[in-house]
This record gives sequence, C-alpha cells and structure tokens, in this order.
Amino acid sequence: MPDFNFKKFFLYLLIASVAVSALVGIFVILFGDFGEFETKILLTTLAVTVTSILGLANGAYLETGRGRALPVTGIVFSVISAVLWIFLVWEGTPETAFFARLLLSINLFAAACSHLSLLSIARLDRRFRWSHYAAHLLVWTLTAVLLYSIWQNFENMTDIVTRAVGVLSIAVAALTIVTPVFHRLSRPETLKVADIDAEIARLRAQIEQLEMQKAEMLENQL
Repeated sequence: MPDFNFKKFFLYLLIASVAVSALVGIFVILFGDFGEFETKILLTTLAVTVTSILGLANGAYLETGRGRALPVTGIVFSVISAVLWIFLVWEGTPETAFFARLLLSINLFAAACSHLSLLSIARLDRRFRWSHYAAHLLVWTLTAVLLYSIWQNFENMTDIVTRAVGVLSIAVAALTIVTPVFHRLSRPETLKVADIDAEIARLRAQIEQLEMQKAEMLENQL
C-alpha cells in the first residue's frame, strides 16, 4: 500500500479514541452510571489510544522514506498488541500464564520498535551517528533482558539482572534526551548525496500523489 498514510491513519485513530473516552466520561458525569460495560469501553479506547501513539511514531519514520522494516514491524506488533488487549478486556484473563507472557512480549517489541523509529527520524551528522547504533544496541539488549525475565516468570531476576535493567534503562533515557540535541547540532550541508537523493525521491512521490488527487478532484467537478 504505497499511498497509504500510516501517520494520518493513526492520528485520526488517536482523535477518535480520545473523543470516545471523553463522551463516556461526560455520560458518566451526567447520568452517574459507571458499570462494567463503561469500564470495558474506556479500557478499549485506552488500548486504541496507546496503539495510535505507537503507530504515530512508526508512521512518522516510515513517511521519511529512510526506513521500512523497523516501522512496519512496529506497526504490526502495535496492532497485534491492541487486539490482544481488547480480547483481554472483553473476554477476561485466560487461565494459562502463556497469554500474559505473550502479551507482555509483544508489548515490548512494539514499544522498542516505536522508540527506535522515533529516534531514527533525527538526521544526524557523521559525528553523532554513533548514537543511532548505540540506541539500537541498548534498546534491543534491554528488550532481551526483559523478555528473559518475563519468560522466567521473574523468578531468576538476580541482583545482576536487576542492575543491568537499571543501567540499560538510564542509558536509553540519556540517548533519547540527547538525540534531539544531536539533530539540532547536525548541519544540513553535511548530508550525504544519497540522503539528498532519497529526500528528492520522497518529495517527487508526494508531488505525484498530489497531482493525482488534483486530477480526481477536477474530474469529480465535471
């Protein structure tokens, strides 16, 4: 679906979920009836809202045209996570612990892909490009440690594992904070020719899409 705008889709989805949550809240305030059904509606809209936020991060990176595998993977995991959460809200918790572990694992992958997609939007000078690779290394290492803990039912979380999670989390947070600063300090003239060509190709594709929309509008007016 080359013409499908994931960023716009998740933006509208976010607006819709927030609107539904607001309507439910107003209904509860006016009529004072907050039962099981209303709770499920709010939890469902919460799942859709979180999915929309994760999808926006992936869609924004996908729209740049500088990466496809990471944001598409993030979108897939985000949608699967939302489906499982909605199933959990309406059908109840399954008896086996496998479902909970699977759900947490999918959430981790969705969050990791979305986080890295958001960081990858930054255009970095060669001096700061190391931070991009460091972010991937740290995020995926932290994800692997957390996955190990989840599937071990947190029983084997030794002091070393706990400290590793803490150190990795701090390092990821630090890189997340400095990446926009690196983006600001990067000079546009240091971009590679390939980056410029990719940006030109993206703009040409957008122009072609706008020309097609214009032609359709003119055709409908006739």
